[in-house]
Amino acid sequence: MTLATVLVVEDDAAIRRGLVDALTFHGYAVREAADGKAGLDAAMATNVDLILLDILMPKMDGFAVLREVRQAKPQMPVIIMTARGEEPDRVKGLKDGADDYVVKPFSLPELLARVQAVLRRSAERPIAVAHLSIAGRTIDLHRREVTHNDGRRVPLSQRESEVLAYLAANRGRAISRDELLERVWGLDPRGVQTRTVDMAVARLREALDDDPTDPRVIETVRAKGYMLATVQA
Repeated sequence: MTLATVLVVEDDAAIRRGLVDALTFHGYAVREAADGKAGLDAAMATNVDLILLDILMPKMDGFAVLREVRQAKPQMPVIIMTARGEEPDRVKGLKDGADDYVVKPFSLPELLARVQAVLRRSAERPIAVAHLSIAGRTIDLHRREVTHNDGRRVPLSQRESEVLAYLAANRGRAISRDELLERVWGLDPRGVQTRTVDMAVARLREALDDDPTDPRVIETVRAKGYMLATVQA
């Protein structure tokens, strides 16, 4: 039985062949591409469940491919593979929307474990929300705009709309600040002391005219985080 379909985008022929053979041996269907442009075309034109994406490639680098994939297929799981072990490159990949990364040289057991973990998480992902009506506000998350019941239209920043979209996709569940840092900002929250999430929520509440002392849209859940309000007034 085929476990999933994986697209391998890697310009080094020997590495690409090794990955294709290992994934095939372990039960995956595999498609491959030898440069960034071919990889992007394959990601857009075929049905795949996960992309293994190199960074340094001809025609189009992996970061550019990742951005294009995220725009067209925001739920597509992507693992970046890079010889660049420096933290800024790992952070950039995660900020651009990668689900995980491996630094070359890596072991095949490690890579296969990461593939399994990302596929498992992606199966549990909530469905993305494009439009939301709540407490007299109509929110278009694609256009990043909130329309109030008096007709006023207020723009949202990309980060504000991403926070709201994540809360909406997980409606009924309190989302911790660490989870928002990891899933929206793409940052590892371990050891991080920051008010980034709280400040973003405060700005979002301003755009929504949502009084933090009596919230109708975003509730603060003590000792847990934030959630989309479940009781409307």
